[in-house]
Amino acid sequence: MAGKEVLATIREDLESRVGQKVKLKANRGRKKILEQSGILEKTYPNIFVIRLEAKKSPERRVSFSYTDVLTNTVELTVEGDCGVIRKLGKNH
Repeated sequence: MAGKEVLATIREDLESRVGQKVKLKANRGRKKILEQSGILEKTYPNIFVIRLEAKKSPERRVSFSYTDVLTNTVELTVEGDCGVIRKLGKNH
C-alpha cells in the first residue's frame, strides 16, 4: 500500500513545520480559489489546520486532509523555504 506511505510522508513533513508561516492556495470548487497566508497551527491523524491571517477581528481557521495535498487540491508553500510541500505526492 504505497498510498498510505505517501500520506504518512506528507503528514510527517507538515508536522515538522507546525508553527511556520505558509502560503495557501486551495481549490474550493466552482471556480473558487482561496489564496491566503497563514500559520500551520496543528496536525491531526487525518487533517491539518491553518489559521488564516486576516485584517478582520475574528480569527479564521481552515482544515484540509492530507489527501488534498496529494491530489493537488491544496498547495502549500512554506515562506522562507524553497520547497513546495505539495510536490511530495508527485515525488513518491
